Amino acid sequence: MGDALVSEARADHRACAPGNLHRMLLDVSHATASHRDLQSLLGDLAGLLRRVARFDRLAIVLHDPERDLMRLHTIVSLEPTFTTDIELPVPESPAGLVWQTQRPLVVPRIDGEKRFPEVRRILRAEGMRSFCVLPLTTPLRRLGGLSFASQDEDAFSDADVEVLQELTSQVALAVDNTLHHEAAQRAQQELASERDRLRLLLEVNNALVSNLEPRALFSAIATCLRRVVAHDYTSLAVYDGERNAFDMWALEFAGKGLIKEHMFVPVEGSPAGKAFTAGEPARFERADLAALDSDVGRMLLAEGIQSMCSVPLTVHDRRLGTLSIGRLGGEPFTTWDEKLLASVANQIAFSVENALAFQEIAELKDKLAAEKVYLEDEIRTEYNFEEIIGESSALKRVLHQVETVAPTDSAVLLRGETGTGKELIARAIHDLSQRRERTFVKLNCAAIPTGLLESELFGHERGAFTGAIAQRIGRFELADRGTLFLDEVGDIPLELQPKLLRVLQEQEFERLGSTRTKRVDVRVVAATNRNLEEMVAAGAFRNDLYYRLDVFPITLPPLRERPEDIPPLVRYFVQKFARRMNKRIETIPADAMTALSSYAWPGNVRELENAVERAVILTSGPALRVPMARSRRRSARPFSARCSRPTGCSEVRTGPPPAWVSSAPRSNHGYRSSASIAPRREPTADMSARADRSASSFGIASRTQAPASM
Repeated sequence: MGDALVSEARADHRACAPGNLHRMLLDVSHATASHRDLQSLLGDLAGLLRRVARFDRLAIVLHDPERDLMRLHTIVSLEPTFTTDIELPVPESPAGLVWQTQRPLVVPRIDGEKRFPEVRRILRAEGMRSFCVLPLTTPLRRLGGLSFASQDEDAFSDADVEVLQELTSQVALAVDNTLHHEAAQRAQQELASERDRLRLLLEVNNALVSNLEPRALFSAIATCLRRVVAHDYTSLAVYDGERNAFDMWALEFAGKGLIKEHMFVPVEGSPAGKAFTAGEPARFERADLAALDSDVGRMLLAEGIQSMCSVPLTVHDRRLGTLSIGRLGGEPFTTWDEKLLASVANQIAFSVENALAFQEIAELKDKLAAEKVYLEDEIRTEYNFEEIIGESSALKRVLHQVETVAPTDSAVLLRGETGTGKELIARAIHDLSQRRERTFVKLNCAAIPTGLLESELFGHERGAFTGAIAQRIGRFELADRGTLFLDEVGDIPLELQPKLLRVLQEQEFERLGSTRTKRVDVRVVAATNRNLEEMVAAGAFRNDLYYRLDVFPITLPPLRERPEDIPPLVRYFVQKFARRMNKRIETIPADAMTALSSYAWPGNVRELENAVERAVILTSGPALRVPMARSRRRSARPFSARCSRPTGCSEVRTGPPPAWVSSAPRSNHGYRSSASIAPRREPTADMSARADRSASSFGIASRTQAPASM
């Protein structure tokens, strides 16, 4: 059937060859006037031109002025063609020779032609044995050549070439008009694309101006972008240098939930990482995503993403993150899509930079505000101190341990009865450490309700629970690069202990109601008067948390184990309360001091302070009046003079005290001695006022003036 059609076509153009030239010109003019693309134009011309010449293949070859090449543009053939697109240098193309000389080229036998090897190879493969090329030229410019080929040898006579040349001039005008029309369409498309691009950038700019909240801003930008570039997935990832990973800041995608906001995506092996590392846009198809061989690549494929385009967010040569879009199906992203996304990314990058700056400023502002409130509370607290008073060997052992561990960042566990000075020893550790310029934050875990302790430690987001009307930073954030003192750590609920263990090990946590991980650098000093070993054995305290806290245990002795420190403390409290009550007490009777020193003081210094205050109230003269009967009754109560130290206490050195512990000379009664952490200062009015406000109840107190004479 195919051979019959070919034979019929050849017989038809041989029979019609002599036709009327003017009629042919009119038909060609009508045919060319109704076409706006070269393929349909050439198809109609082939039917008309076969009436005047014998050919089996018709092609238009045009010159590319930008690259100076001859390009096969359109082809019509009775037989299947092997090549539909080819570019050749001008000298190697028959059409190039015709374009240069503006004269027809006739090759009666292809086998006898030695020039144009590539063209000869193609024509032989298609069964052609002769060809003819005529110049396509308008009065304004040279276009290229119109190529005829036939399966017969010597198919083109001089008469055929002459008639075809007359018709070719008309064809050249039609080709030129079609090329102009295509160029006009391309220009119109480019103008439409540029209009869409500028409109998108304007909408993005308006969104940047009108939306201050980052999440709402990203949603507005994603909506604008989706109207111009069809896609199903939009994400904004910000680079976290500490983790060397991306924080998925915002995500617009109705997927399966495998990819979530504020999840961390490693730079290595992710589409965003490719664009971020190279500093230029990157496009991915399904095979490219599979070739990543990473968790994020597999998650994207599991979500159904078939193609992606990622562009870096760069401001002043600083890469902040990436903007990525993806499609569940359809065509891959084009170069135009990539350029458009890059233009949008340039605007978003400045917004991201501002958001990061504002976020840092807001966090610092909140932290400074919290520190201000906390420090104001510290100023008002009852426990200001200037020096640690005491010369007992038990106290010196503790001070040696403090000196040893303070320069490190290791966790410290303070053990001891209530009132033995655990908080002030924790302060001493902080003051002697490299963190002394930062905040010392304290928290009594037993004083906070169980339901609020997590919020107090780690902070919470607005709306995290009923009553959370504003965001709040926790004590760990407040103590960043400083020291956090956790008093009564044994009262932390068991369900909260894993989160505390994580922040001790990894130095990271999430606020209550937030999925964003925060990193801190905090030294933890914990204190307890409970036996944590027994709690661990009973399952009331996690053993891994206990080992994390018990890196360097320090056991504080009760007051009954350092009776030689009682006289200096009594003298200090007498001074304080006498000044507050406007009394002048000059002496403390020896029997009163003996009674006070012989009592066991189960309440430690708090009880001693209360007893001295009561004595000052009862005193009306210059000598302190101590209710001896009450003291004797107290002394008569049985008590263990010494108590065993809790297990886990590390060995301490018993040599001379460290340089920062100074001993004051004894008074004439042999009562006064002191060991101080801070350098000793002369008493001032301000120090006296502070002493009036607060006396330490931990066996650590400030001496603001010389003790009363005995």
